[in-house]
Amino acid sequence: MPAAAKPQAATQAAATDPSRDPRVDAYIERAAEFAQPLLRKLRDGVHAAHPCITEAIKWGMPTFMYGGRILANMAAFKAHATFGFWQGEEVAGTDKAGDAMGQFGRLTGPKDLPSSAQLKALVRQATALVDAGAPPRSNRRSAEPKPAAIPPDFFREALARYPTARAHFEAFPPSQQREYVEWLAEAKQAATRERRLAQALEWLAEGKRRNWKYENC
Repeated sequence: MPAAAKPQAATQAAATDPSRDPRVDAYIERAAEFAQPLLRKLRDGVHAAHPCITEAIKWGMPTFMYGGRILANMAAFKAHATFGFWQGEEVAGTDKAGDAMGQFGRLTGPKDLPSSAQLKALVRQATALVDAGAPPRSNRRSAEPKPAAIPPDFFREALARYPTARAHFEAFPPSQQREYVEWLAEAKQAATRERRLAQALEWLAEGKRRNWKYENC
């Protein structure tokens, strides 16, 4: 009985704590069993790092807000969870994403989480960026556009064989093309490259973006 009472206690706590959104409690309670303690630890760690952080639900995911701006978000999927800072490129030590959303890779157990001290330090870095007036990510990207992505030879040759996939790829804006190009270029082993290429062609034939599965989570 005490174990079953924990989610209810958490929901009641959120109802009396203005920094916590009851919808985040509901999201965690719906998550896979392995993900629930991971999300709770991340959530508690973020709030412990700064008293002015609040919560919201954006794009279906629990989102941490600071100074009226998005600070970080987290999500749970069938086999892994994710956590990432909105300005991850500027927050040190957040470069383990791989194939997962966010900057910490696929979180499947406690061993994958940053320590409490590490998380606190990272959150404080992120809040300091906001305090210093760093432009939001969308503004920064629009002010400093990256050059158009150049598909690797093997990808360009494959697109030539699949006109539907090529048409969808060419219709995407540069930022979405770059997501595919960088994902394929990062593959170090031939088997990984072939697997990603087959997956990319399948998604492109359906007109899907590289990160389409995260858009409606």
